[in-house]
Amino acid sequence: MLRYCKKCIMPDTKPDLYFDEEGVCSACKFYEERKAINWDIRKKELESILRKYRDREGNNWDCIVPVSGGKDSTFQVISVLNLGMNPLCVTATTCDLSAIGRSNIENIKKLGVDYIEMSPNPLIRAKLNRIGLKTIGDISWPEHVGMFTIPVRAAVQYKVPLIIWGENSQNEYGGPASAAKNNVLNRRWLEEFGGLLGLRVSDMIGNEEIERKHLIPYTYPSDEDLSRVKVTGIFLGYYIPWDGLTNALIAQAYGFRSKETTVEGSMVNYENLDNHQTGIHDYFKFLKFGFGRATDIACLHARRGRLSREEAKKIVEKTDGRFPWKYLDKSLEDILLPLEITVEEFKEICDEFTNKKIFVRDNQGNLKKDNYNNLTKINYDNL
Repeated sequence: MLRYCKKCIMPDTKPDLYFDEEGVCSACKFYEERKAINWDIRKKELESILRKYRDREGNNWDCIVPVSGGKDSTFQVISVLNLGMNPLCVTATTCDLSAIGRSNIENIKKLGVDYIEMSPNPLIRAKLNRIGLKTIGDISWPEHVGMFTIPVRAAVQYKVPLIIWGENSQNEYGGPASAAKNNVLNRRWLEEFGGLLGLRVSDMIGNEEIERKHLIPYTYPSDEDLSRVKVTGIFLGYYIPWDGLTNALIAQAYGFRSKETTVEGSMVNYENLDNHQTGIHDYFKFLKFGFGRATDIACLHARRGRLSREEAKKIVEKTDGRFPWKYLDKSLEDILLPLEITVEEFKEICDEFTNKKIFVRDNQGNLKKDNYNNLTKINYDNL
């Protein structure tokens, strides 16, 4: 039986989420705590940090901003430019880049920044996608690692000590209080929350003829290198109020493109636009924990009073956890093709990772699926 937060609709199966004695989740509590924050003071703290790292001689970049081309990273770049910084924007190319994702990357360049893009070996990445999907149920494992390692490697290589990240996901979506209130992203944060999911990069050596040299983009710099450059990573969302919808609206005003229709498996059209594999990633979250991307977004809006809890629940029942026959208008078969996995093999992998305790089953204990291979949760509320 799934237990849901009494303020939003996040289930207690979400990793690192905590419920208090009144049944309110930690993500809701963290958001309420934001109301007591003096954001003017926080912004002054940020400005003080930026003064320390600004290169007044113009001999090097002031900071590195990791960017995907999404609405949040577009907002990050806009904010950093408005604060008078000269950033080097660094992209760790996504695994299966969409046309709209490429368009939004090009738009970031047009904001007036220096930009570099690291595109890891696609043959190795396809192997890592396949290993991640089959071993831990995460097709996007290499992307989730690379997005945190590649910008840090760039910081070391170009001797730019300050990295400005976006949101602290542990605060925005709920997690341990010590991590949620942190304003710094370091090696410890990466190893605990940065997408490794218990699968170390070194574990890949020897799998499918993968060698250490193939894993350079996914390997965090040594402590010695980090200390030499004095690399520091901060969360922009710690210093200014963070809100995905507001970020999207601001990004759109600066040329960011959204999808014309709602993104599959979601409830909005302005996020997760760059990677065709994201639908699979979000579907596996639904299979493992009973919630998908629509739940994430509905909860964000419910906390901000844009949706009632009942409205959020109805949206989630309608849109969450649909079998990913396509994503960003690309078919599942085509998405799986580089991984050399068929749709039937994919269905078998899905069943292996499904938490059968939280979905409806028949009298023999088999999962009940409709004609489109969709599952139904045993309950969508505390009933």
